[in-house]
Amino acid sequence: MKTRAVRLYGKNDLRLEEFELPPIGEDEILARVVSDSICMSSYKAATLGAEHKRVPDDVADNPTITGHEFCGELIEVGAKWKDQYSPGSKFAIQPALNYKGSLDAPGYSYKYIGGSATDVVIPNEVMEMGCLLPYSGDAFFLGSLTEPMSCIVGAFHASYHTTGGSYVHEMGITEGGNMALLAGAGPMGLGAVDYAVHCDRKPGLLVVTDIDAGRLARAAAIIPPETALREGVKLVYANTVDSAELMALTGGKGYNDALVFAPVAAVVELADEILARDGCLNFFAGPADLNFRARLNFFDIHYDSTHVMGTTGGNTDDMRESITMMERGLINPSMMITHVGGLDSVIDTILNLPNIPGGKKLIYTHISMPLTPISDFESLGKTDPVFARLSEIVGANKGLWCAEAEKFLLQAKRGE
Repeated sequence: MKTRAVRLYGKNDLRLEEFELPPIGEDEILARVVSDSICMSSYKAATLGAEHKRVPDDVADNPTITGHEFCGELIEVGAKWKDQYSPGSKFAIQPALNYKGSLDAPGYSYKYIGGSATDVVIPNEVMEMGCLLPYSGDAFFLGSLTEPMSCIVGAFHASYHTTGGSYVHEMGITEGGNMALLAGAGPMGLGAVDYAVHCDRKPGLLVVTDIDAGRLARAAAIIPPETALREGVKLVYANTVDSAELMALTGGKGYNDALVFAPVAAVVELADEILARDGCLNFFAGPADLNFRARLNFFDIHYDSTHVMGTTGGNTDDMRESITMMERGLINPSMMITHVGGLDSVIDTILNLPNIPGGKKLIYTHISMPLTPISDFESLGKTDPVFARLSEIVGANKGLWCAEAEKFLLQAKRGE
């Protein structure tokens, strides 16, 4: 079977190619990818090439398929897995396999599996590690977003605090405590706000900062403070980088948990300044700079027991929690998406990702379409009936991408 896929050959060297997939073995599965959302991690892998920890040293000779936030349908199931999986079933992928201690992951390390492809071969280790997850949602794009949501879930679970002077760490954010999401009005920050407001272990005060007034306004329109208050969370959006202003919101007590969503030294240092005693700073935003550094107050680390940690990705349990919360309607990660495109837009999107404003870029791998901001649908609709209808659909859904928009787009493009 032939597939079309974007493959990584080295630093800034991505190529859209058609090639033959090998026949599946008895322990493999053939699958059709429908949607993939593009992550900054793909940009980092593309710019670092073989220097990236998940990209093989021989990628120039054995290119890998990029994209790790994907969802699709199973086509053919090898004999080993016929009792657990069946053709026609929808799936999502947890790319962080941790197979035998390896960092290898779909979307970074494999020749025949990645999200930026029409069809893929899922290797045995994905199933062995329980990372091929059944997904029953009504939209493929939500299945793609389970991976980024799992990163958020994992960050909340991995944060920790000490317990009464003992050496036992209590895992998770401080329930009912003060929490700050710094540079948090972007796509992942919005997902974190949604999760914080609707998860079982909520903060009492949630402060979201950003220096982009437009992003803050959009965040407040999607998740208003009054909505959060009904869930028992006081939500404050703040356009500030002033530590005194942020401390004042806590009555001078500081923040039990601070998540940093931008790899900017000043933001890391701000998080360090506002921590309460035993406060946890979670550096969520992975940098592309191998030598990224920021200053920390070691006086506070010593005497106030503040601590710093970081998370990258979520585990399979985090992904299952994300899927369950989506299926129950508790979280709606569609708010992350601001652009939609086809497979032919992937290369430019990945290589220019830091310069493209907005949130998540959603790709449908079986269509041809330039990467298009949802906000442009209305103007494009004046001359294009497809965009005119898409504008109507998302306009009736608070400007957000949705299952109806996905279904219409895929049908419209198949009819071209």
